[in-house]
Amino acid sequence: MSLKDEYVEKLKAQLDEWSADIDVLEAKVRKADAELRIKYDEQIATLKDKREDAKVKLGEIQSSAGEAWKELKKGSDEAWEAIKHAIAEARKKFNE
Repeated sequence: MSLKDEYVEKLKAQLDEWSADIDVLEAKVRKADAELRIKYDEQIATLKDKREDAKVKLGEIQSSAGEAWKELKKGSDEAWEAIKHAIAEARKKFNE
C-alpha cells in the first residue's frame, strides 16, 4: 500500500469516528432543554460543516495524481486539526 493510500485510509477512518461522535452529540442535544438545544444545534451545525470540509479535502487527495497529494496533505491536515479541535470542545461543553 502506498503512502497516499495509507493516508487516505487513515483519514477515512477518522471521518467515520467523527461522524459517530457527531451522532452521539446530536443524541445528547435531543435530550437537552430548549435553550441549550439551540446553542448545541449551532455547534452540531459547525461540526458538520467542518466534517464536510474534511471530506472535500479527502476527495481532492484521492483524485490527485502522482505526488501532488503531498501538497494537498498540508491543507487536509489543517482541516483535520480544525475538526479535531471543534469536536473536543463540543465534547467538553456537552459533558458540562
